[in-house]
Amino acid sequence: MSWAVGLPDDQICSFILRAEIEMKCGMHKWEQYPERPTRLLVTVKMFAGLAGGPTSGQRFIDYDPLRAYLKSLENGEHIAKLETIADGIAATCFADNQVDACSIRIQKPDIFNEAEAAGIEVFRSRRSWEKTT
Repeated sequence: MSWAVGLPDDQICSFILRAEIEMKCGMHKWEQYPERPTRLLVTVKMFAGLAGGPTSGQRFIDYDPLRAYLKSLENGEHIAKLETIADGIAATCFADNQVDACSIRIQKPDIFNEAEAAGIEVFRSRRSWEKTT
């Protein structure tokens, strides 16, 4: 069994690394000005199990729908919590039936002067996601 409990040993990971988006989000008063969006760095990894043998003829995870979803956030309504954004990302990942699990990291690089970034990181398996949705 792999490091990701319940997933096959052999996996493929399709990812988007540190996508930069600007959107209206945050719970602090200074984050709620519509003319001043918050800059986010988003990394998403989508995992699918592989059978033995060469990888090229097996599962293919298309990251284009994920990219389109991330871009759509820039024109959306204000979202208070990063967890809400992560849930939308997870739903987008699991819309592809091949995705068994996803890892989501959302960083606010400009939130605190004394820190490189603040944010959240979430790992979701399809099994647990489908139990709750």
